[in-house]
This record gives sequence, C-alpha cells and structure tokens, in this order.
Amino acid sequence: MNFIVVIILVALGVDTCLHFFADILNLKHMSPELPHTFQDVYDTGRYAESQKYLTVNTNFEWIVSAVNLTALLCFWFLGGFNALDHLARGFGKGPVFTGILYIATLLLLKAILGFPFGIYHTFVIEEKFGFNKTTWKTYILDLIKGLLLAVILGIPLMAGVLAFFGYCGSNAWWYCWIAVSVFALLIRFVGPTWIMPLFNKFSPLEHGELKSALFSLAERIHFPLKNVFLMDGSRRSSKSNAFFTGFGRSKRIVLFDTLVEKTTVPELVAVMGHEMGHYKLHHIWQSTVIGILHTGVLFYLLSIFISLPPLFEAFYMDYSSVYAGMIFFGMLYSPVEMLLGFLMQLNSRRNEYLADRFAVEKTRDPLALSTALKKLSAQNLSNLTPHPFYVALNYSHPPILKRIEAILNIG
Repeated sequence: MNFIVVIILVALGVDTCLHFFADILNLKHMSPELPHTFQDVYDTGRYAESQKYLTVNTNFEWIVSAVNLTALLCFWFLGGFNALDHLARGFGKGPVFTGILYIATLLLLKAILGFPFGIYHTFVIEEKFGFNKTTWKTYILDLIKGLLLAVILGIPLMAGVLAFFGYCGSNAWWYCWIAVSVFALLIRFVGPTWIMPLFNKFSPLEHGELKSALFSLAERIHFPLKNVFLMDGSRRSSKSNAFFTGFGRSKRIVLFDTLVEKTTVPELVAVMGHEMGHYKLHHIWQSTVIGILHTGVLFYLLSIFISLPPLFEAFYMDYSSVYAGMIFFGMLYSPVEMLLGFLMQLNSRRNEYLADRFAVEKTRDPLALSTALKKLSAQNLSNLTPHPFYVALNYSHPPILKRIEAILNIG
C-alpha cells in the first residue's frame, strides 16, 4: 500500500480515536454536585440542564464526525477525486480556472454534506435548550452572504496561489506566503468595518455609566479606545460574549446585547479589562506573527510535496496538478496540524490567565471578573468540570473553575 495512504489513514484514525476517547472521559468527568463556587448563579435544575446540553452535543458531534469520515473515505477510495479532476479538466480552460473549479466543487460538496447538520443543531438542539433566536430568513441570508464572501474574497486569493505555484517555480512558496499574509492582515483591518456588519448590527454604546466607566479604565491603562460597540447577538442566540477585534483605526471592543442585559457595570468593566489586557500584553500581535510564520512553513512544505508522485497515486489520480496537490497535502499535513493545534491552545490558555490577571490588577476588583465569568458560564450552559485531557485537546480557554480560582488568588 502507498506509504502516504498509510500515513493519512493512521492520522485520521488517531485523530478520531483521540477525540472520541476525550469525549468519553469528559462525559464521565461530569459531577452530579453543583460546584460550591457556582451556587450563587446556578440552581440544581439549571446545572443538570448544562450536563444534558453537553451530552446531547457530544452525541451529535459523534454522528457528524462519523458521517464526515465515512463520506471522505468513500469519495477517496471510490475514485471521486480523480473523477472530479476529469470533469474539471473537461472545460479546457487552463490550470487556474480548472483548479478553482476543482477546489470550489469540493468545498461546495462539503458544505452540502454539513447543511442538514447545521440546520439540526440550530433549530433543534439550540432551540431545545432555549438558545436559538435565529429565524429561517436570517439563517438562509447568512448562508448566502457567506457564500458571496467566499466567492468575492476566496476565488481571487485561490487564483493567485494557483498562479504562483503554476508559473513561478521555486519562488512560488514565498510569493504565496507574502500574498496570503498581506491578505490576512487586510481582512483584519477591514473585517470589523466592512465584513462583520454584513451579519450583525453594531451600534456605538450610548452615553451613560457603563461608557464612562469603560473609557475611564481605558484612559487609566493608556488603551487607545475610541468607541465601544453593542452587537445585536440576541438576533441569533441568547448566549453572551464580548471580544476585541481589528487593528489600527478599525480596532473595536464589542459587547453582545445579551451580556449587557444581564451583567452589572463593574462586571462589564472587568470583562473589558480582560479584553484590553490581550491588546496591552501584545497577544493580538503574538497570534498574528505565529499565524504568519505558520503560513510560511505550510507553503514551504507544500512546495516540496506538491509534485510528489506518490501523493497523487495515493488518491488514484491520472494526472498531477497544483490544485489537487494542495488538497492532498492538506490531508497529509493533518498530524502536524494536530500537534501545532495542541501547542497553540496551550499558549492561548496561558494568555487567558495573563489577561485575567491584567484585568484584576487594573480594576482592583477580582470579584467582579469572577462573577461575570460565572454568569457567562451559567447563561451559556458551559461545562463546569471538563476532563483535563479534553481541555488539552479542545480548549482555547482554561476551565472556568480554574480561571476563577486563579482570579481570586490574585485578589
């Protein structure tokens, strides 16, 4: 058997087994007793509901994972990749057009496969637990907008990458690295003002106690705050959140309307102190630099493997091509991606602790931040007792109980 087939199959098997094992541990790690820390925001009924929510979502994810894996293996070993290649080549339009058609068709097939699962999760599971506020009209419009953005932004980028690898020889990988990195930075600049408003309404926070308190904190820590925006998150879900996004003049702090509705001013100030902490501690630039370096390594390795004959033999291809090589390399690269993802999430959890510390030190109010996090967890039915192995594999944020413990120790 082709050695690349073995590598990819082993990687798929290990990834599937690791996540399944982590899920089992996570479900068994649920405690029937409500943690004492949460007794002021949770009742036993709501806590039991959070555990049911975790169980239902885990079972659903198993089904989705099994269907996706089965579909991939069937498409692969029944010669689907080669058949699609012949179909795309039949138009006779050149390698760039053919590559765009090939990759876009694969992405469309994947989206079609996931469409019923997305509907079920939104309109059945999220509805059952009281989260879903999305109408069918909003849901369909979101899909259409997402598709249009993929066409408008994705196709030119894809065409550029295919053209570089097709015509620039050994220099292609770093041309692609520069182009994709510039594109990613550009999206970070324009996303908050041009892309995100396509999906949600962002209103400047009205003058009042909250805005005054947030600007007072920003001035005290020398954070360049021009405005805070309120997002109509309640249009789609009753869940709450807050985030920092953008660079330069486009950077903004965003509060979900559901968060403002159920959280006090000191708690919101503490949450925003956390978000400002990510900026002041250079976590935003850190993640950007890591992402750019990762992109460079990815394109360099792609340039090595993209013309490797066994890569195409593994997928029963009659012809080698840049566009198919990109897809197949992505699958071959998955073990490395899994390891890097593990390390990235470890670093992300560390940064969350540091941002919490920053918020507590600047607001001098550890109880406000801990109470805000507890309210968020209760409102979103978060799992309060995840298994450590599941956390290591899946969590970009530390478990809530550990975050609260660390926050109160600072205080």
